[in-house]
Amino acid sequence: MFTPSRNRDVHPSLLLTIYAAATFMTALDVFIVNVGLPSLGRDVGQASLNDLSWVLNGYTIVFAALLVPAGRLGDRYGNKLVFLIGLIVFALASLGCAASSNLWLIVGFRCAQGIGGAALLPTSLGLILTTIPQERRHQAIRLWTIVGSFGAAAGPAIGGLLVAASWRWIFIINVPVGIVAALMAARLVPHVRHHQDTLIPDLFGGALLVLAVGSLALALVQGPVWGWGSTSTITSFVVVAVSAVAFIVRSTRAKAPIVDFNLFRHHTFAWANGAMFFSNLGFGLQLLGLILLMQDVWRWSALETGLAIAPGPIAVSLAALGIRPHLKMPEGVMAAIGVLLMAGGGILIGALIGAHANYAAAVLPGWMIVGAGVGLAIPSITTAGASSLAVHQTGTGSGVIQMARWIGSTIGVSLLVVVIGTATGVGASPHNFSRAWYWAAVPLVIGALFCLGTTHRPVGALRTLSATD
Repeated sequence: MFTPSRNRDVHPSLLLTIYAAATFMTALDVFIVNVGLPSLGRDVGQASLNDLSWVLNGYTIVFAALLVPAGRLGDRYGNKLVFLIGLIVFALASLGCAASSNLWLIVGFRCAQGIGGAALLPTSLGLILTTIPQERRHQAIRLWTIVGSFGAAAGPAIGGLLVAASWRWIFIINVPVGIVAALMAARLVPHVRHHQDTLIPDLFGGALLVLAVGSLALALVQGPVWGWGSTSTITSFVVVAVSAVAFIVRSTRAKAPIVDFNLFRHHTFAWANGAMFFSNLGFGLQLLGLILLMQDVWRWSALETGLAIAPGPIAVSLAALGIRPHLKMPEGVMAAIGVLLMAGGGILIGALIGAHANYAAAVLPGWMIVGAGVGLAIPSITTAGASSLAVHQTGTGSGVIQMARWIGSTIGVSLLVVVIGTATGVGASPHNFSRAWYWAAVPLVIGALFCLGTTHRPVGALRTLSATD
């Protein structure tokens, strides 16, 4: 069905601003809560990291699992409609988080935020592809990708400023942004062609994926408390295995699977997913570990912590916008260099930090290196993966790559609980935080190897696009 647009005179930059704002907001909420986690825990009477980690993981698990289904719903019912629904759900769920004083109620609203965020990310890309003029589309996609990466990196810095007033502000801020974006989108975004014959996505497969990732996070987070050989822990791992196998079988048989495994026949795409998973596993462990070190060992306030995190996002922007476009090398090589910088910067921090605050010498140099690595790696991995697919596969393929990204982050947060222990606050050990940085280097090195696997010559309809990126 095609509904003619009444807004053909809307400037593309204004449309891109709406799409980028939604993307920034969804990526921001992956990490903005990190800085507010100790303050939130004190306010709701929860000090255990194994419980508090679900405020982070509840969002990322649902967000990751529903990215591809949401994209397909946009194809079937219209990207504009699903985009508007996503904005409304995200804003209302944020309001619910801000109004709650019970940890598990907050986790429930965070899952609802994940639903809204999953609706926003693929549909905003779909709207770029259908409402931005072709001559500006390539640049718009690059800016959209960079804004998302910066939003994820800037989350702790912005969160620190907001938590200085109250942890509730990290959720309240989404409400006016979501409402304004929804009103602007309803009025300005053109109605575009959508395909009513698109199959409804396999939502049962999505539920199996949520169960598999959630059970793995549960086993890792609760394992130190329950005991690794306990019935509960073993049962959780069994659920992981059964639900993962069921998801794979379901995906190979469903008419509209969550993950089309035929995409992985493109070797570059397969390597890109591995690179995205492992690099974000390491980064998720690094980021939360640094925040908890500053607040629980150094006893810094959320505002001080947020400001200390801020140089990292600045380095992300400088590397992505100022350095990356001028490096004449394959995307896979550039991504590998970026991921190795993340590992090296983390090892430097781990070697220098101690019980006493020494930010300028112990953290800042390494953190800037990590930020530069993120700025080089994430856009390059995304570009390398998408460039290996034909045009009709890029929407689903990009969703799968982002799914790998946030599942990796979820596992990284869960592994941090294993490395530093379940308690935060007075009992936190600086030695465990140093160890966390060393452990984070392991998946990052693996991620760098996967990056090198993406250096094959791009195939498909996007070969020209990749070559000019």
